Amino acid sequence: MHQEENTDKKNPVYSRTDTSKVELTDSSWQKILSPEEYYIARQKGTERPFTSQFETSKDIGTYYCKACGNPLFLSDTKFESGCGWPSFYKPVSKAAIIYTPDNSHGMSRTEVQCGRCKAHLGHVFEDGPPPTGLRYCINGVILDFEKAKELQKQLTPH
Repeated sequence: MHQEENTDKKNPVYSRTDTSKVELTDSSWQKILSPEEYYIARQKGTERPFTSQFETSKDIGTYYCKACGNPLFLSDTKFESGCGWPSFYKPVSKAAIIYTPDNSHGMSRTEVQCGRCKAHLGHVFEDGPPPTGLRYCINGVILDFEKAKELQKQLTPH
């Protein structure tokens, strides 16, 4: 891992290029993540609706797992669902997401986790737009975002 890839010096596992699986103890995750990030990523919590900085964002780029840096979604798969959380219709790859049954709170849902570190991201529902018909309803607290480099070049004065 190159040092410039690690945007948070207290998080030694964060990388946008390393695809190796990450397995840490709960106490290690508590040292790396903020209390809110830990609550969502490791305790399967949910942020309050309509509070994420990414919920209405229209920036062009890539969304990553804030816990480990794994690429999760491209901005061109993001859509406004009105549910209160950032919503996407397709992950960047099949390996980006792990799907697990979630029967908590008296509901039958499918939880989505980061394919690299197993952080809880949110849930996927079958009421999304074409072409997939899926709605990945994701907690923005556990997302990291990088604007597309092409866009940065266009916006940077020469």
